[in-house]
Amino acid sequence: MGRMDVSALRYLSRDEMRTLQAVEQGMKNHELVPVELISSIANLKHGGAFKCLSSLLRSKLIKHDRKHYDGYSLNYLGYDYLAFSTLSKRNIVRAVGRQIGVGKESDVFIALDDSEEREVVVKMHRLGRTSFRKIKEKRDYHQHRKFANWLYLSRLAAQKEFAFMRVLRDAGFPVPEPIDQNRHCVVMSLVDAYPLTQIKHLRNPGKVFAKLMELHIRLAQCGLVHCDFNEFNVMISDGEDITVIDFPQMVSTSHANAAFYFNRDVECLRVFFERRFGFQASSIPSLADCGVRVMDLDKLVAASGFSREETNMFDEAMESYRQKSAHDDMDAGEDRSSG
Repeated sequence: MGRMDVSALRYLSRDEMRTLQAVEQGMKNHELVPVELISSIANLKHGGAFKCLSSLLRSKLIKHDRKHYDGYSLNYLGYDYLAFSTLSKRNIVRAVGRQIGVGKESDVFIALDDSEEREVVVKMHRLGRTSFRKIKEKRDYHQHRKFANWLYLSRLAAQKEFAFMRVLRDAGFPVPEPIDQNRHCVVMSLVDAYPLTQIKHLRNPGKVFAKLMELHIRLAQCGLVHCDFNEFNVMISDGEDITVIDFPQMVSTSHANAAFYFNRDVECLRVFFERRFGFQASSIPSLADCGVRVMDLDKLVAASGFSREETNMFDEAMESYRQKSAHDDMDAGEDRSSG
């Protein structure tokens, strides 16, 4: 893990930033954005746009492709710069520091807020890096859009996660404080805790497991299933208090596969506690055990500003990912059994 290099951001000229934004805007309907369109959007002469594009290429903020036709596209580093520029102008983030986490589809960094006195967390969604890329090769879930890309889906993932964190935080769930969101980036409070996967010993593993099951049930009673409730997405403090993170995969309890995902989450934690801490649960909950709803948090998230097209597109992508994860878990279980 290292630091995010944003040094080029301070040296970008106004025209270069407008050009970078023009490439982003052009990618709404183009896989590769031609220079003529970039010049038009950025309101620059052709020569001026080409000079800016050459500079952005040297900084590795965009890509140039001539396979089908001559055009440019934004990469994740360029998207990082655009998001960070906006968050800086909003006085949310002043500087980005060391990387504290890397997932299959995200990078997590420590940052300083505008006062430079408070450390915050910046999570950058990077769909398409590993698991999602294999899904996209098999299924086109962008059929309702002329062109959609991983940057667009990553933005939807960030919006979804921010919406979930807000409603969960307001409902009293132990989640980080959501601070802001722009493009594929979510800014949240820094939790004074460690990922459960890094914990080698618990004073009372049975009590912690019971807390996790109670939290899982409470989520379901509010209409939600986490769908990735495991040792990587549970934080444990020195006092063995719990914080839950990572929410883009969440589904409503009315989802057709909600019971399967609920049970899979329970089983992941049951197996982990048995192997890591030697704790064997005497009983585990099912979705049917959760009783009646007490809140409709799933409906609150659904009403949080997503268009029907965006919701359908993202839900289809996430469902494909969840199904692939289920198959991967089954394969891993078979490997462990045979071993």
